[in-house]
Amino acid sequence: MLTLTRRALAPDLARGVMLLLIALAHAHMYLSGHQTGFRSYALDGSPLDLLVTGVQVTLVDGRAMPMFAALFGYGFVQIAAKQSGDALRVLRRRSAWLLVFGCLHALLLFFGDILGAYGLLGLALAGVVRWRDRSLLVFAGLWLVVHGVVITLGGLRIAEFGGASGMTAAADPVSALVDRIALWSALTPFFVIELVVPFVLGVWAARRRLLVEPHEHRKTLRAVAFGGISVAVLGGLPLALVDTGLWEGAPEVALYVLHGLSGVVGGLGYAALMGLVAARTTTPGPVLTALAACGQRSMTCYLLQSVVFVTVFVPYAGGLGTEVGTAAVSGIAVLTWLATVVFAEALRRNNVQGPAETLLRKLTYR
Repeated sequence: MLTLTRRALAPDLARGVMLLLIALAHAHMYLSGHQTGFRSYALDGSPLDLLVTGVQVTLVDGRAMPMFAALFGYGFVQIAAKQSGDALRVLRRRSAWLLVFGCLHALLLFFGDILGAYGLLGLALAGVVRWRDRSLLVFAGLWLVVHGVVITLGGLRIAEFGGASGMTAAADPVSALVDRIALWSALTPFFVIELVVPFVLGVWAARRRLLVEPHEHRKTLRAVAFGGISVAVLGGLPLALVDTGLWEGAPEVALYVLHGLSGVVGGLGYAALMGLVAARTTTPGPVLTALAACGQRSMTCYLLQSVVFVTVFVPYAGGLGTEVGTAAVSGIAVLTWLATVVFAEALRRNNVQGPAETLLRKLTYR
């Protein structure tokens, strides 16, 4: 079993922090009974609710998934490097099982599952680990055009029919199950299209060991972190003003596209920032160690978030999703993430891997 001391800090740290962004990006989707905006946030609510909406649309939404897609591509190269046999077969088998995990996650818990999208992405593009660097960069640049077209079509649909609302409002588990799997089946291909560019760039970055040897690449990491996060803020703020009702009559679809494309760069910026933190860390303290433990068990912690959210928010369980606003649901998301960090650290201290990771490894390597 790999322990933390034998693993690079930066990738695990990035995954651990990324799970906070995932929790914040998903929790508000469990609210029901509200008219929603382009990013599915409630348009009504208190000034605090709208403030939280603005911050999350600017810094969180559309930034966490690209960040993890880049880390997913980064991990592809690391997994392939460890194989003595057919690396592509291992990568595709692992991706196929991720797709199965994602389907079960959507069936039982959450329509916005992302594991299935990463699995489908890995099945389609496992061969990129053998591409030349130039091919990776050219492909990423060309696919960014496809990405932009898909976001534009999505924005036009939202402008015509409105944002997602009441996706978790089914009154009984059976109806909720049917709704979830139907919506997941429709959303997953679009998620894949939006994750291709950061995934491919993650492969490119892994070949340069940007996160495995961050101390050797501080200049590059600083440029990506500062540039990526700056672009994410500048590209996300206009849509945040729309979704909080502060900018009426704005070119909403154009701002939605700007938000989505800037999120790709922002996700890379966040990952680079974690690389800089790791580069400055000689011996991880208790906080960084716990965050990295969470990242090392990221799939287990991700699934636990959904268990908590369903238990607390949906009408046929806790029912809190009909009673609270964006600020409260985001606060619960933060507490949930903190609980998973504590849980992951407890597992680490007992030298136990996450159950989801253990099962995926057994299924992948048989």
